[in-house]
Parts: sequence; C-alpha cells; structure tokens
Amino acid sequence: MDTKAFKRSLQHSENYHRKGFGHQAEVATQLKSEYQSKLIEQIRNNNYSLTRGDVTIDLAQAFGFCWGVERAVAMAYETRKHFPTERIWITNEIIHNPSVNQRMREMEVGFIPVDGGEKDFSVVISGDVVILPAFGASVQEMQLLNDKNCKIVDTTCPWVSKVWNTVEKHKKGDYTSIIHGKYNHEETVATSSFAGKYLIVRNLEQAEYVADYILNGGNGDEFMVKFAKACSVGFDPDRDLERVGIANQTTMLKGETEQIGKLLEHTMMKKYGPLELNQHFQSFNTICDATQERQDAMLSLVQQQLDLMVVIGGFNSSNTTHLQEIAVERGISSYHIDTVERIKSGNSIEHRQLNGELEITENWLPTGKIVVGITSGASTPDKVVEDVIEKIFALKSTAAVV
Repeated sequence: MDTKAFKRSLQHSENYHRKGFGHQAEVATQLKSEYQSKLIEQIRNNNYSLTRGDVTIDLAQAFGFCWGVERAVAMAYETRKHFPTERIWITNEIIHNPSVNQRMREMEVGFIPVDGGEKDFSVVISGDVVILPAFGASVQEMQLLNDKNCKIVDTTCPWVSKVWNTVEKHKKGDYTSIIHGKYNHEETVATSSFAGKYLIVRNLEQAEYVADYILNGGNGDEFMVKFAKACSVGFDPDRDLERVGIANQTTMLKGETEQIGKLLEHTMMKKYGPLELNQHFQSFNTICDATQERQDAMLSLVQQQLDLMVVIGGFNSSNTTHLQEIAVERGISSYHIDTVERIKSGNSIEHRQLNGELEITENWLPTGKIVVGITSGASTPDKVVEDVIEKIFALKSTAAVV
C-alpha cells in the first residue's frame, strides 16, 4: 500500500480535520480551569521549590503536559463542542492519563471496544465522528474509518507524524526500519503500519543481538522466535538486515535511542566499510523535544540531595516509566503513581514498580525534615501534581502534630 498517497488523499477529504474548529478560546478557558494549578504556578515562580513545615518540594524544571498532549486534549474538547449531538468515538486513550480519559467519558466520547485483543470497529457507523489520539492510529484503522465515511479528527502529535515520514523514507529507499520501541505500544503499532520492512527492538540488549547477527550471522529460526511479534510479515533476517534505517517511539529514553543508532551505524560501517555506509544505513533525528526536555530535567533533579522521588503519570505511560527508571538507576527511593488516591492514609502508598506490578509500601514518608523530588509525565495535568503535593504536605503536617 502506498501509505504516503493514502495519507495525502485523506488529508484532502472534507471528512478529515486536523486544525480544530474555531473554539480555541472557549476550550482554553475550560482546560485552564480543569487542568492547571495556581500552586504549581507558584512553585515554578519560586525557582521550582516550596517548603512547608518539614517538607521541601523540588519540582523538575520540565514536567507535565507537553505541547502535543495539550493540543490533542484541546482538539478533543473542541470536537465535542463542534459536534454536540453526534456520536463521537476515540480509537484509543486520548493520552495516557486516567483523569483525562475519564473526562472524555463524561463528555460522552466512546472508546472503541476491544475484544480478544482486537478493536471492534463494528460499533462505528457512517457519519460518526472518530478522534485519532495523540499517539496516532494505524494506516489500516484510518482506511477503515475513511471507508465507513466517518468524520476523522486527527490529534496525532506532529513529532509522531515526523517518525512516520522517516519510515516512509526508509521504505522508499528499500531500507528496513529498525524501530526503537515497544511492539505493542499504540504509537509503535501506528509507526510500523507506515513502514515497509521493519524490526522493533525494545532496548540496547536486543539491538546488540541484531548487530551481532548482522556481523556474524546466526540461527535464523532463533532470531524469528525472539522477534516474532516485532517484525513485518515475511521478515527474513538474512535478507532484510543488509540495509537499515533508524526510527523510534517518541517516548523512549533519548540516550538509549542514540546508543542504538550509533551501534547500528558502527555495525554497518564495520561490515560494509565507510565508503558504502550510506548505501546500508540511514539515520534521521526523530527524538521528541518534549520527551528529551523532561528526561534532561529529571537527570538534573536526581543530582540534588533528595530523600525520595515521586513520579506522577499513567501506569501505561511510556515516557513516565522512563522518568522512573532514571531515579531507580540512581538508587533513589522512588514511587510511580497515577493519581493522588494511590497515597493512602496512615503513611502508605500504592505504586507501580518497573516490572509493571503494583506494590504497597508502608512508612514511605520519612520522619523529620525531608526533600521530595517531584516530576510528571507528558500526559499529566498540573492539577494532578498539585493534588499529590497537597497530600504529602497534609500527611507530614498530621504526623508532626501526632
């Protein structure tokens, strides 16, 4: 399928909307009241630090809603105002934040049901409005919705679209796209749908396995078992790794994406020589600015003297998980929570571990004076961060009285 031609055709359709509907001012006021926070603004204006009693809160200097997320949420709100009576669906969570997605439900935006791991688009009929979330949607989903004569509202982040353009360039040059990402993450599912041949590597360890196979060969059957769910149909490692290009899920760790790119560049140079490198390797910068800024701010924050770290964001948010990894790698007591309700009375907290499991930790707030580092993923509203900070202040204040 010529995905570039399809995309161009779709974007010229009267049923396709990507620039909002003229309700920006009204929606901006609503978003400010629902998601912004005077307390967070106060902390920002106080050099990202605030002390109350025994607690000092140190905020990362880049956190929370990024431009792409804010844009997607605003477009979803605009869609509801522009189509007050139409049935509106969304192909996935608008962003990875439970409170924002709950607001979508309250606005009577339906989520495409999932049955046996597959989305059931039979609920959508001609004339329905369908929102594509910030992570994008696969080209197959777009084609299906276009064929159903739906009104499509595309909130895909431009950084994600940039990655799609990159894998289409790989396809045009007959390069296999090596995508640094999680094969079952909706963004990577969408990106791979625009690629020709592709292979998805989760981390540097998997990339090193691929690099070794390129240089030394290996067991093709073993290779295909390892990447069975993470490659294009008909993929052949002995044929399809001669020419490769690099792409990434925009929420992955910047440093690891760069390491993978350098590894594969050196691998192809070693195998084919520097004069032939460009015939066997392509690389474009597809690292999201917002993801990079939040990771850099986190790296700066964890260099301070912190007693503990709280990372706030959806449990299925990849960029939030990577912020948590930074704290864990440095041995800082760190707790990833998605809502303030995870902080229980009596000094206990329910939090997500890096392996995905939930754990309850007792006595997580130390006695006496403490410094708490706070950051949040790119899908987390400031109001959620405020709620968490106020809860910490309240718990410590109660403990001091007792």
